[in-house]
Amino acid sequence: MIIAGASRGVGFILAQQESAIGRPVMALVRPSSNDTQLRDAGIAIVPGDALSPDDATRLFEECRSDCDVVSTIGGVSADGRRADDEGNINFINAAVKAGIRGRFLLVTSIGCGDMAPFRSERAIAAFGAAVDAKTRAEDYLRVSGLSWTILRPGGLRSEPGTGRGVLSTDPALHGFISRFDVAQLAQRILRDPATIGRAFAAVDQDAAHSVNPLDPFPLQLS
Repeated sequence: MIIAGASRGVGFILAQQESAIGRPVMALVRPSSNDTQLRDAGIAIVPGDALSPDDATRLFEECRSDCDVVSTIGGVSADGRRADDEGNINFINAAVKAGIRGRFLLVTSIGCGDMAPFRSERAIAAFGAAVDAKTRAEDYLRVSGLSWTILRPGGLRSEPGTGRGVLSTDPALHGFISRFDVAQLAQRILRDPATIGRAFAAVDQDAAHSVNPLDPFPLQLS
């Protein structure tokens, strides 16, 4: 498995979880990031920046074509470039160039794509530019020819997971979820072929809000 964004947050938790069950994991990590915990967990580190197409390409040089790929990257560089779109697009292009046949899981945010009309004015003011950039990456992935899934977490919490995270295709859904539960949902998505070619919101069942009844997607158990 290849992960971009493994130095922190959902990507870091996912890398640890996958490595713990014996799955080889390779991570693209910026040279300025602390990668000690990743190395201690047995994760192979490839130094680089997703904003560099060459670095993104180099990440795939030693991977098998059937490996899964996960990107959780986002943020803005000092010169104003966004990893939310530009970095993810570099990563998608590198996967296409490498002929990746495994899953490409793009982790974005609630509010992207068809969820945009349901964003509040407050959310647009706070996160609108980032969410719009993530949507551009989603759109690019959809037409890439890769085997893709899009995961849109709600507001991310740092507390321990509850095991109550669910997926939904309801565009009006919003709410919160722990980073640990997002990582667990990502693991299950990668093992469930029924999630290919679909975009899901992810929230905790007990912190979900919508004008519609909650209708969780029936993920496989493992």
